[in-house]
Amino acid sequence: MRSLIFSQNEYYHLYNRGNQKREIFRDDADRVRFLFLILSFQSPKTSFYNVQQSTDALKQLIQHSVLNFATHNADPSIKEISKARTIDLVCFALMPNHFHLLVREKEEGGISRYMQRVLNGYTKYWNTKYQQSGHLFQGPFQAVQVENDHQLRYLSAYIHRNPHELEEWRGRAWEYPWS
Repeated sequence: MRSLIFSQNEYYHLYNRGNQKREIFRDDADRVRFLFLILSFQSPKTSFYNVQQSTDALKQLIQHSVLNFATHNADPSIKEISKARTIDLVCFALMPNHFHLLVREKEEGGISRYMQRVLNGYTKYWNTKYQQSGHLFQGPFQAVQVENDHQLRYLSAYIHRNPHELEEWRGRAWEYPWS
């Protein structure tokens, strides 16, 4: 049982890593799939479930869910996903064996439902793709409530700087495509 109780309009740092610190993202297709899930599952109205649909919808989801950029020719279901969000994804970083998310809960129970859908969906994808079974992640996701504006700014910088830990991105963390 989680001791932290999520509250509406509060910010939280959510993170988890691979079971036994194993990689959870082996290639760009894995990262695209996880990115699709963290964008689309902000809303309970998600209607895309296969890889082809998720790849095709990713660009529009980024425009509508993250950038709140409205285009006249966008898929109507993308607009619905954006309008019905139960959490706001503020920033993220996908690392080889873990992830960080900064979110704001918009609706009671939003974070719990969101993370259940994201982690279950990704685990099913992973287990199918790599012919595995069982747990992908090291226990339940971790959550820390953001207490003030200073902590919010620090956490955003920390998440965006996380790719600096990867040798090939040291000194170029701002160019890392998965943050």
